Amino acid sequence: MLASGRRRLLTALLQAQKWPFQPSRDMRLVQFQAPHLVGPHLGLETGNGGGVINLNAFDPTLPKTMTQFLEQGEATLSVARRALAAQLPVLPRSEVTFLAPVTRPDKVVCVGMNYVDHCKEQNVPVPKEPIIFSKFASSIVGPYDEVVLPPESQEVDWEVELAVVIGKKGKHIKATDAMAHVAGFTVAHDVSARDWQMRRNGKQWLLGKTFDTFCPLGPALVTKDSVADPHNLKICCRVNGEVVQSSNTNQMVFKTEDLIAWVSQFVTFYPGDVILTGTPPGVGVFRKPPVFLKKGDEVQCEIEELGVIINKVV
Repeated sequence: MLASGRRRLLTALLQAQKWPFQPSRDMRLVQFQAPHLVGPHLGLETGNGGGVINLNAFDPTLPKTMTQFLEQGEATLSVARRALAAQLPVLPRSEVTFLAPVTRPDKVVCVGMNYVDHCKEQNVPVPKEPIIFSKFASSIVGPYDEVVLPPESQEVDWEVELAVVIGKKGKHIKATDAMAHVAGFTVAHDVSARDWQMRRNGKQWLLGKTFDTFCPLGPALVTKDSVADPHNLKICCRVNGEVVQSSNTNQMVFKTEDLIAWVSQFVTFYPGDVILTGTPPGVGVFRKPPVFLKKGDEVQCEIEELGVIINKVV
């Protein structure tokens, strides 16, 4: 009996050490819908994979979109902190539809070749300056929405990425001040049509990156104070249950602060803006032979402490 008890304890400890870490009092902001509610609402995810607290029910004066919530800064965040500390009713996960934590941002900034191990995979030098491109906001979908294969492309590929969400307006932001402009982090899937990225459209990346449904985000915006170290998180992608990408954000060439400082030389950042910070190795196009997504595939993108998004390919 003693031995079996020890075995059970050991099993429980091992399971507890598995990532992602499942916090309970971390601030995990979500946008969601439910059958009994009219339109999108703001909520708090009660831990990674938990149910949802309706913030708009807690305080009806709160805005119902994340961008407006972030624009009001500390005033709205303090309400969310009060809600987190209170014992509020929780909507079961099965009863809500998760939307992307940010919808219709002013801009979606993307970074190419920003993982040392991804550069090695391609046998190319590590960039000396960030390589910046963009996706249109119309490509954003929710964390469990379908990715639609466009008839125009035969080479649709996966890319798991850490996404930064801006919380405060700024231009010419110093790297040392950059984190003051960050609201938090979420998981992104930078779906990519390689034929259009690499061979068509004059090899400009935009069109290959911005088909509708090519930017699943979520499940939550995890505030920066709830993430121990955004540059030391396990990051992985699975296709049909098989691990295809597995790395750590410590492999990033340019960290969040450097990216914000660099990009804000050119553009003004606004609350709700999203930065996709690059992908680790293991994408389909560099496999021998190359592998691309097909109808019926399921892609899971997961980042330690942030959660997992799951998108069926149709």
